[in-house]
Amino acid sequence: MTARLREIPYNYTSFSDREIVIRLLGADAWSTLNTLRAERKTGRSARMLFEVLGDIWVVRRNPYLEDDLLANPKRRQMLIEALRHRLHEIEARRQGSDPVVASGDLRNRRPPGEGNPLVGQLLDAAGRAVREFEAWFADTADLRTRIQRRLAGVTRKDNISFDGLARVSHVTDATDWRVEYPFVVLTPDTEAEMAALVAGLVELGLTIIPRGGGTGYTGGAIPLTDRAAVINTEKLEAMSAVEMLHLPGCEFEVATIHCGAGVVTKRVMEAADAAGRVFAVDPTSADASTIGGNVSMNAGGKKAVLWGTALDNLVSWKMVTPDADWIEVSRLDHNLGKIHDAVSATFEIRRFAADGKTPKGSPEILIIPGSRFRKTGLGKDVTDKFLSGLPGIQKEGCDGLITSARFILHRLPAYGRTVCLEFFGSAREATPAIVEIKDYCDAHPDILLAGLEHLDARYVKAVGYATKAPRTTRPNMVLLIDVVSDNEIAVGAAASKIVQLANARGGEGFIAVSADTRKKFWLDRARTAAIAAHTNAFKINEDVVIPLPRLGDYTDGIEHINIELSISNKLKLLDALAGFFAGPLPLLEDEDTIADPEKVAEKQAQAQALIAAVQSRWANYLGNLDAPADPLTPSADPLTPSASPLTTFEALRDKHTRVSWKREVRRELHQLFVGREYTRILEACDRLHKEVLKSRVFVALHMHAGDGNVHTNIPVNSDDYAMLAAANAAVARIMALATDLGGVISGEHGIGLTKLEFLDDAAIAIFADYKNKVDPQGRFNKGKLLHGADLRNAYTPSFGLLEAESIILEASETKAIADSIKDCLRCGKCKPVCNTHIPRANLLYSPRNKILATSLLIEAFLYEEQTRRGVSIKHFDEFSDVADHCTVCHKCKNPCPVDIDFGDVSIAMRNLLRKQGKKKFNPGTWASMSFLNA
Repeated sequence: MTARLREIPYNYTSFSDREIVIRLLGADAWSTLNTLRAERKTGRSARMLFEVLGDIWVVRRNPYLEDDLLANPKRRQMLIEALRHRLHEIEARRQGSDPVVASGDLRNRRPPGEGNPLVGQLLDAAGRAVREFEAWFADTADLRTRIQRRLAGVTRKDNISFDGLARVSHVTDATDWRVEYPFVVLTPDTEAEMAALVAGLVELGLTIIPRGGGTGYTGGAIPLTDRAAVINTEKLEAMSAVEMLHLPGCEFEVATIHCGAGVVTKRVMEAADAAGRVFAVDPTSADASTIGGNVSMNAGGKKAVLWGTALDNLVSWKMVTPDADWIEVSRLDHNLGKIHDAVSATFEIRRFAADGKTPKGSPEILIIPGSRFRKTGLGKDVTDKFLSGLPGIQKEGCDGLITSARFILHRLPAYGRTVCLEFFGSAREATPAIVEIKDYCDAHPDILLAGLEHLDARYVKAVGYATKAPRTTRPNMVLLIDVVSDNEIAVGAAASKIVQLANARGGEGFIAVSADTRKKFWLDRARTAAIAAHTNAFKINEDVVIPLPRLGDYTDGIEHINIELSISNKLKLLDALAGFFAGPLPLLEDEDTIADPEKVAEKQAQAQALIAAVQSRWANYLGNLDAPADPLTPSADPLTPSASPLTTFEALRDKHTRVSWKREVRRELHQLFVGREYTRILEACDRLHKEVLKSRVFVALHMHAGDGNVHTNIPVNSDDYAMLAAANAAVARIMALATDLGGVISGEHGIGLTKLEFLDDAAIAIFADYKNKVDPQGRFNKGKLLHGADLRNAYTPSFGLLEAESIILEASETKAIADSIKDCLRCGKCKPVCNTHIPRANLLYSPRNKILATSLLIEAFLYEEQTRRGVSIKHFDEFSDVADHCTVCHKCKNPCPVDIDFGDVSIAMRNLLRKQGKKKFNPGTWASMSFLNA
């Protein structure tokens, strides 16, 4: 019997039944379930067990449901009794008369009282899960009380949050992967509170997750245990003016700026710019990422090609240790450039007691050879989590909490040009231009390369790129380049030379001189997150670093993977079409149209023959990609012997040979089935194509090309289990490709959950030794960056599965709201412009956070409308809270890569509440929103 992936109800996540059963009952229970699957007769016992698991799973992953049951003992007791009743019913059926197999042979029937022992084992496991579920509520209430009591004298009461909005806002980062919800979210007011806060949480037995903007792409800030406290540092927003300081080891004053951990990166960039300086740390997430995260991840960005990443630019930083003491780390011999170019880097580590003033021991001097910071030959590398024991840097919040830092600022030369290069030929031919441009700029005595960014064809399409060349098609590759100099003539000549280098590679170039035009050239680069819009905003986002001379090989390797995935998807379509044409065909028959059965049979056979022939041809391509290309293969362009590609892959890559559903199949079917009576057949074929195409996996690239940092993205539908598996297999190949080419698996994003399985055992072991030395009890980010802390226990919500409940959604008119928010990328670009995201006022109602909350509330409505308990009135109040915390200013739409206007969403939410008679007028809320919108 073929097992269904999802029989457990209320599961609107990427998890299949397997992961839920293992999570709630253990791996042995899943094996037992599979053994019993063949023994089902009516399936009633299995359904009741799955309903038990479904109830537990939906409640435990939805804090709004948890809080409602915590606050309503009667509703909670109804649920617990329902769970026990189902288990009792299963036991009664087991003790009655239970066949061993589904054959119906009465000789295999057990006597009453001798039930199947395997069912008994499952019931024992399920009984334990129900008891643990019931105990969780009492334990939670008790721990919440103890937390409030213990932290009362440390931070304000309203800085301690257990509510659904706070917890869902901090359960994930930009990835949308989730493992466990944080137990509590803390938003301390000042840096001075941090040590005492850490001490209190350690005493309570909670692991601590430091968090800033929540823009990470690897899950570094995602809790792995339900006894976790997230410390949100967004209120640590103190920032100094630009200060000229004598740094240790430097002969002259250096421009610096001091920032709290919660300062948004863009604010620092703007402050530096206002003073005529440049802040070098400029990740694409600069609108929402914060300084603490930049330090702990060693973030980079566009300007890293010139001035390096966060570590290269740090003067000093301050952090709280797992022992609730303080550490201050200072760079003593700053080379004011890339740290790996120095022979060695020297750091002074000073330790202080909890008061931040009393020294503890003598300062420690840490001298690290420059070559240790990055793999030789690479511009970026954040894979060494130990990093010679340097505290805080690249540790992803696992050895303490960064509270503030000081950075050097740079002087940008007086003149600059932005060059946009468009390449319309193959990426293989165009990619060498990256190395040629960098080599030219590096050798030029009067100019500096301040940025070299890349978009591939898929990103060009995703961001809606407007072609600058007078062509009717979009380019296959775009390079954006900033060159700067104090010599205006030199920078202009350099920009022209770069265009000439592109021309030699078949590219076209455009030069921006004015500040406004240069800014416009860069706008498309900021919208790269839009690549995931068509998969309801979920993507696997990996960054690797490749030696510059091997970028062409990497691009080829990715294209090889893409061609394999594309042909595989098309073969899946042909399988579906073959199945369709093997059965009775839908015909349009009415008074004016009657199909001839003989002609239908004849055309059906011709269609089957067509599909079989194309299947054979495409399968041959797929199985022989690296074999010599057949010069007689149907091709888009005539091939001459001298121009003939070496392999089938190269023929496909360069589009000499095409695998085309439209040309080779659809067009032929339309020519075959001519006539009104056959329209339903053709419509059915198009529907099959659309359905199969949804599950196609592809890999898209954009690069910080100047230092070989390639962002490799795979959009995935989280409700498509097979698609996720294919994407994960592609990621494994991508990581292997990167390392085979002499690169590393991360240059900016870090390791987190998503890349741990690809980090070599030696690197994990070295970090584990460090972690055991500084934080043996796992007080910070427990389990992270250690064996087992990968994606095996992570899930992501699925709007696709929510939409499967379309009847309920449409009946409650929530479908339109769900559709309007499903593409949110969680990038946080809405935060800076949102009138209701003001951390200092404890207002964390950015559209990003409200969308996360709204999706959970919709899930809660869906679930409770299917239960006897009914929908809780409390959820309408929570829904109203989200809807009301919006001034309807519509400012959030402009920075949003996928054009979500939460002002419109809020209006729709309020209208829904009014229609259902649940909208309440709150004078305080009205006055507050009016003030914020003034």
